[in-house]
Amino acid sequence: MERAEKTSRQKPEPQSLNAEVQALREELTLLRRHRMFLIYQSVPRVLLLKFATGAAVGLGTVVGATFLLSIIVWGLSQIEFLPIIGEWSAQIANEIEASLNRSE
Repeated sequence: MERAEKTSRQKPEPQSLNAEVQALREELTLLRRHRMFLIYQSVPRVLLLKFATGAAVGLGTVVGATFLLSIIVWGLSQIEFLPIIGEWSAQIANEIEASLNRSE
């Protein structure tokens, strides 16, 4: 067993080196055909991908901020026992109802 390990540590034979290089070439060919490399070889595709990513991030930010803000406003509207915040939220609610009544 030691003899096999010692021979494997020596320089590879030219045929096995050629076989390794051929296998490496085949792997590189497969890698070049990979979808990621195909997308990034085209400038319009890269621009479209970046635009779609930016639109998704922007939409997610707007939806998340709207959801968070609505929860905060709802929570503040439930607080009526604090004098300053309760009066302020009641005044905002009255203004919203008044503007809704005027628009009808």
